[in-house]
Amino acid sequence: MTSIAIVGAGPQMGLAIARTFGSQGFDVALISRNREKLDDLVAKLAAEGITAAAFPANVLDRAGLTQALKDASARFGGIDVLEYSPVGQFGITTLTSPSGTEPADVEFEMDFQLYGAIAATQAVLPAMREAGAGTLLYTTGAGSIWPDPRVANVNAAAAALRNWVMNLHKELADAGTGIQAAHVGIDVAIGDSDSVVPGIPVAPPEQISPIYWELHTTKRDQDELVFKIGDGVPRG
Repeated sequence: MTSIAIVGAGPQMGLAIARTFGSQGFDVALISRNREKLDDLVAKLAAEGITAAAFPANVLDRAGLTQALKDASARFGGIDVLEYSPVGQFGITTLTSPSGTEPADVEFEMDFQLYGAIAATQAVLPAMREAGAGTLLYTTGAGSIWPDPRVANVNAAAAALRNWVMNLHKELADAGTGIQAAHVGIDVAIGDSDSVVPGIPVAPPEQISPIYWELHTTKRDQDELVFKIGDGVPRG
């Protein structure tokens, strides 16, 4: 049996990715802070015939995140795919312009995006190396590639994560590990157009999630795919 662990699982992108992989026979480990919301997602997936389980953890709690991934691995006999995409919340996450950014504005985002991703990776990578197979996928907004001055501090951390992922991809590929690391850049707002920043195109999560499956299956040599309206476009 194969499994995917989704860190930052929520009712939009996380659920769509879970359905994409679950429909292909994957067991799904859902990881985020809120147990009640996770249980709701598990119930929705179960109603569709997808085996899923909740593992509450906060990405800012390194030990808790590591334990959640270990518990998921024990439950499903290993983790074949890791997808990392926790999302900050507008109103809680402070958004800053480039000139208005203080070091503290970036520190939190680095902790949330880059450091959390590194911790999650370290929790699953040794077993993947031993198995000689695995897929590591990391999601950011496309501001990591094409900066948006309205969210400069978020973009800075996302760009750092993107750079680290591409370096990881090269290291794993050059060593012939059989493990892929790839970045997914999403150049749209996801879901309800009433809840997004004005001027950003909108796409439903179900339109985006197939590119994760493409990376895991037919595009394993890619270190990045960027989703734009209507398509997933490889970098370069």
